[in-house]
Amino acid sequence: MADNHAHARPAGGPPAGNKMGTAPIPGLLFKMALPAVCSMMVQAIYKVVDSIIVSMLSESALAAVTLVFPVQMLLVAVGVGTGIGINSLIARRLGQKNFEDANAAATHGLFLAFCSWVVFFLAGLFLSRPFYSWYSDDPALVGMATTYGSIVLCVSIFTLFQCICEKILQGTGNMILPMISHLIGCIVNLILDPIMIFGYFGCPAFGVAGAALATVIGQGFGMAVVLFFVLKKQKEVKIQLKGFRPQGRIIKDIYTVALPGMIMQAIPSFVNIFLNMILIGFSTTAVTVLGVYFKLQSFVFMPTFGLGQGALPIMGYNFGARNRERLMQTLKLAVGSAIVIMTVGLALFQTIPDVFMGFFKAEGTMLTMGIQALRILSLCFVPAAIGISVSNLFQALGYGTYSLITTLCRQLFTVLPLAFFLSRVYAEKGVWMAYPLAEIVSLTVCTILFIRLYKKEIQPIPKKTL
Repeated sequence: MADNHAHARPAGGPPAGNKMGTAPIPGLLFKMALPAVCSMMVQAIYKVVDSIIVSMLSESALAAVTLVFPVQMLLVAVGVGTGIGINSLIARRLGQKNFEDANAAATHGLFLAFCSWVVFFLAGLFLSRPFYSWYSDDPALVGMATTYGSIVLCVSIFTLFQCICEKILQGTGNMILPMISHLIGCIVNLILDPIMIFGYFGCPAFGVAGAALATVIGQGFGMAVVLFFVLKKQKEVKIQLKGFRPQGRIIKDIYTVALPGMIMQAIPSFVNIFLNMILIGFSTTAVTVLGVYFKLQSFVFMPTFGLGQGALPIMGYNFGARNRERLMQTLKLAVGSAIVIMTVGLALFQTIPDVFMGFFKAEGTMLTMGIQALRILSLCFVPAAIGISVSNLFQALGYGTYSLITTLCRQLFTVLPLAFFLSRVYAEKGVWMAYPLAEIVSLTVCTILFIRLYKKEIQPIPKKTL
């Protein structure tokens, strides 16, 4: 019989003195962010190496994978966006010692992941070829993109479950186990890529399809590992599938943060789709260059996102625990660290862009265009560092709508219009110019929203010791 005494700790609850409420912030942020940063860096390496291997097939093969990239971004946006809502809800409920709702949030996460997969499966099955046919009438390009995209979407259940389970663990303050699952998935992917693309060790040479198969198999391994961790290796929250019934209240609490976060992360996918439509009017090479940039910039943005993943549950927990000093110290440290990371990235993109493009066998027009693109696009790095860090604060405090507003300003309201009009004057260079200009606008809006949120939610919190 369950113990219902008020002093008993419910199943799935954390031990007294949760480290997110007591440990020194610098060391805590480092310990929580380092696994996520390492995981993100491995993911960045995978993306680049995967594209480098595909580029060995042909520039057309790399262009096909580039056309699918926005769809993959959309898939991850749904998984990560939903996961952020679950992460935020778990962290806040643990901070409030409401363990029942924390458990319910984790359980609902798996249910929502399955529902999302059904949608993507149907899209991959019926919409892939019509979608990629909009870009080009080249049957070879459309065929490769359709093959790659269909496989990724139809087997997307692996990546969706992996995203949700990683966010469940991160919401409890556990950053090590998500890193391990990510490492395993990416390593499996990297090993299988050349084998399945070129046909080594008796495996048929699947070409572009091999790259997609290696991707989903790697995701399957990663999902299996992280699901095992959630069910067997952590004690902070408890998955309760027996007798599970969806609760509108919990789903609403999740999507209050998740939906804006999901839209916020999906917007770049849609923007990238339309940018590809603009660029393909100039050349397929321009589309490929933008795809190469997105792969390379992940070395800069992924550590920044990983830092945010470490900071988000700390800020959410301390907001729930009403500790303003720890909340603000975490934010300041996260912003400063992100600026350092982005500044290093900016310096590298400005000084050795030719080296980066050389990784992808770029020559002639692609090399020249790529050098110009990397130097212009990287100007957005430093303002993006601040915007990303403050957006994590918005999400941690349950203000996902604020993050959505800043993303809308950056993407739909600035990047697309600027790219459209500037490309009429400067061709593809105008598309590159749109990004740093949009980042400045977004940072301005983000600052205004932060001041408003600080006065409304943070400043009234009574002072406590760190």
